[in-house]
Amino acid sequence: MTAGELHLVFAGIAIVLVVVAIAKLKMNPFLALLLGAVLLGFASGLGVDGTVGAFESGFGDTLSDTAPVIGLGSLLGAIITGTGGASRIADAFIGHRPVKWIPISIGVAALIIGLPNIFDVSFVMLVPLAYALARRTGSHLLFIGMPLAAGLYTAHGLLPPHPAPTAAVSAYHASFGLTLAFGLIIAVPTLILCGPLLTRFTRRWFGPTPDLDAGPAAGTEEKAERRPPLWLALGVVLLPPVLLVVGAFGVDNTAEGSVAHTIFSFCDDPVVALLLSVVAAMIGLGRSSGLRAGQLQGIAASGLKTVGPVLLIVGAGGGLAEMLAKTGVSDVIVSFAKGWHIPALVLAWIIAALLRICLGSATVATVTAAGIVAPIAAATPGLSPELLVLATASGAVMLSHVNDSGFWLFKEYFQLTVKQTFRTWTLMLSLQSVIGLAGTLVLSLFV
Repeated sequence: MTAGELHLVFAGIAIVLVVVAIAKLKMNPFLALLLGAVLLGFASGLGVDGTVGAFESGFGDTLSDTAPVIGLGSLLGAIITGTGGASRIADAFIGHRPVKWIPISIGVAALIIGLPNIFDVSFVMLVPLAYALARRTGSHLLFIGMPLAAGLYTAHGLLPPHPAPTAAVSAYHASFGLTLAFGLIIAVPTLILCGPLLTRFTRRWFGPTPDLDAGPAAGTEEKAERRPPLWLALGVVLLPPVLLVVGAFGVDNTAEGSVAHTIFSFCDDPVVALLLSVVAAMIGLGRSSGLRAGQLQGIAASGLKTVGPVLLIVGAGGGLAEMLAKTGVSDVIVSFAKGWHIPALVLAWIIAALLRICLGSATVATVTAAGIVAPIAAATPGLSPELLVLATASGAVMLSHVNDSGFWLFKEYFQLTVKQTFRTWTLMLSLQSVIGLAGTLVLSLFV
């Protein structure tokens, strides 16, 4: 066995140990992830400095992206809930519709809202609405939450301008518009199967109803003297995606260094978009709900009380992912893949899936897989680069587990055990990955 293959075995053992420590030994997830990463680093010969440095690097890099988003999203969720905005939207959303239509309705809404937003932003922004809908209908939280996550991740995994598909568009020199068009065709069955239908199938594994007054997204109690108008509540929720769409369009169509480019770049940043939305929520929803400044500050602060453990766990997941990357498991997969002789679409999907399982990052898996497959694709006449993008991006959402920050966000925000998260979140993304490949292969018959 070569050194690389031995590191691959160590990586598999480390992941199994983390799962067993959390699921069977009931160890705190942050501690289990930290121990798993450190043991992997030592076993792979990184030494003390290399092991600690890799964990700190992964921890810091992950939180530098996600911590401001989670913090601002939690503030926004608390304000929308406390001022009655979430209840106003829930009233309008449910209307006189039967409860059975809620999963497909919220799945479609999440897909649309998730188009311009990265997953983390959309997720932390919309989960408080899932709590509000669950309270209003008396439904299990996952009855709302799974279709919501399915809609968001269908956009995140398949459609540009999300990071992984966009990276693949660049690597394969594909058309942005055609990729988006083909992706939307695959997104429709993906959303239906992974949203309402899978929710119905997995209901047996939901377990007891989570405490809707606890958890990171519970926000605070509604304290408004009067509820804000619907247009204002919806406007606050939709402000970040609108700013991001306008910003992305403007950045691509203005000269770098110009005033307009600077303004559009400002709007294109998710932290800035969420910050502006929080300010708008505090002013608009605060005034319309009749709350005093002190009450509003208290509501906002309550939204941050429970995010500390979430940040530590998400950061530790990033530390483990960085440790896996440092041990060179991706190099082993790349070395194996170069000898495979299978159709390029399937090859791209398999390589991206293996890298995703090992590294936990869809973007890294997509970029690495695209680098391997691009020369093969260039030598294959008639192969659509847009379908190659979709095959690669679909593979990169396969089998999300403990080294993926999304796994921990879903678990913590919906108050699940590790076992329940595997049976819901991991199953949902794995199904999405397979459907994405199947849809791509079907489209290849016509394109």
